Amino acid sequence: MSKQLVKLRIRPSRNGRKFTYFLDYQIENGKRQRMTLGHANKRNAQRQRDQKERELRMGIIAPKSMRLHDFLEDSLDRTGKQIRESTHDECRYAMNHLIEVIGNIDYQKVTLKHGELFRQKCLDKGNSPATVTKKLSHLKRMFQLAVNRKQLDENPLQHIAMPKVAKKKVEKYTADETNRIARAAKDSQTELKWDMLIITALCTGMRRSELLNCTWANIDFEAMTIEVSPKKSTDYTWEWLIKDTDRRELPLTKNVLQMLADHQTQQPEGYPYVFVPSARYDHIQQLRKQGKWSLRDARLKVINNFSRKFEKILKMAGVRKRKFHCLRNTALTNWFANGMSEHDVMTLAGHSSFSTTHEFYLAVADDLVDRARVAAEQSVDKNLAHIWHAPHFSPTTKKADSYNQLSAKNLPNGQEWI
Repeated sequence: MSKQLVKLRIRPSRNGRKFTYFLDYQIENGKRQRMTLGHANKRNAQRQRDQKERELRMGIIAPKSMRLHDFLEDSLDRTGKQIRESTHDECRYAMNHLIEVIGNIDYQKVTLKHGELFRQKCLDKGNSPATVTKKLSHLKRMFQLAVNRKQLDENPLQHIAMPKVAKKKVEKYTADETNRIARAAKDSQTELKWDMLIITALCTGMRRSELLNCTWANIDFEAMTIEVSPKKSTDYTWEWLIKDTDRRELPLTKNVLQMLADHQTQQPEGYPYVFVPSARYDHIQQLRKQGKWSLRDARLKVINNFSRKFEKILKMAGVRKRKFHCLRNTALTNWFANGMSEHDVMTLAGHSSFSTTHEFYLAVADDLVDRARVAAEQSVDKNLAHIWHAPHFSPTTKKADSYNQLSAKNLPNGQEWI
């Protein structure tokens, strides 16, 4: 006869006059677990013991109780390197804020009401709707992973309404601004070839981190392409992971390819990185030997004071202060303006979500507004001009000349056109 896994025991009340049944069994980590049944009905208690016995023998073990803080760490440990370190930090920040609002309760007891209270507290605290949406998205994702892992039956935040967020304007540079930025970058005397970096960004739409972690092995001079691919930690390269997708291939123009080829001839033999200056590369290698270089540093600290140096170039070019990432925005909107499809741009940009690509499609506003005006002139304006017999209207005058030519007798009570 096999060993009984679940024991049915009796627990007396404090005054000794009553008792309740409870189940005593061992969970997967070897610890003893006790579950109070809350009643003194022997038949029902025996039925519940038999059910728990079957569950344990079939490997159906109820998820253990955890406070929200422990649930957070458990979730991040299970997820591991599937998300970036910065995302780990954002998840911790969101969960710790949730704990401040609702307390460090059991994660299985979190309800939609808790989520709605958290949303309102964030807004009352002064968080922008976009920030609150981001926090809720991280929390919602963690609870959904718990559902996927059979820790929860359903996501308590599944149906929470996100705050309404105003659509962000896609910041980009004009053709004249990009020309001035490139000229200013060429004139800047620094180890980093800013002009080459900027022109490559405009050509490929690559992110800053993708450019700075690009190696010569990623460039195919014959095929005229540059590959965005993750890097392993070796003696010559540091570990780096791509955002959203595994890898993608992007085109290079003849002029950009020639610029890169000229730059390669000036590099030391066997030097791995395209855009990282040799002095900075040597310093990073020293940091790696000392254990002072992390995966997060590979994304954020390849070039010291990167944003400040780029802003100095913008100032030299007489261009309004914007981010380096706006060069990527410019490249993507240029692709759309030249007739590329949304699917093609999504593939080249490395977006994991179609909605992100669609924002750039809608950002080609200047061209759309001009084309809409032409369409209106060809339809509405012609009809109105025929009705009013009005000549061309000049927006620089307060009233159209035709208004004065219209007879007042055609208007009721001698009124004038205004």
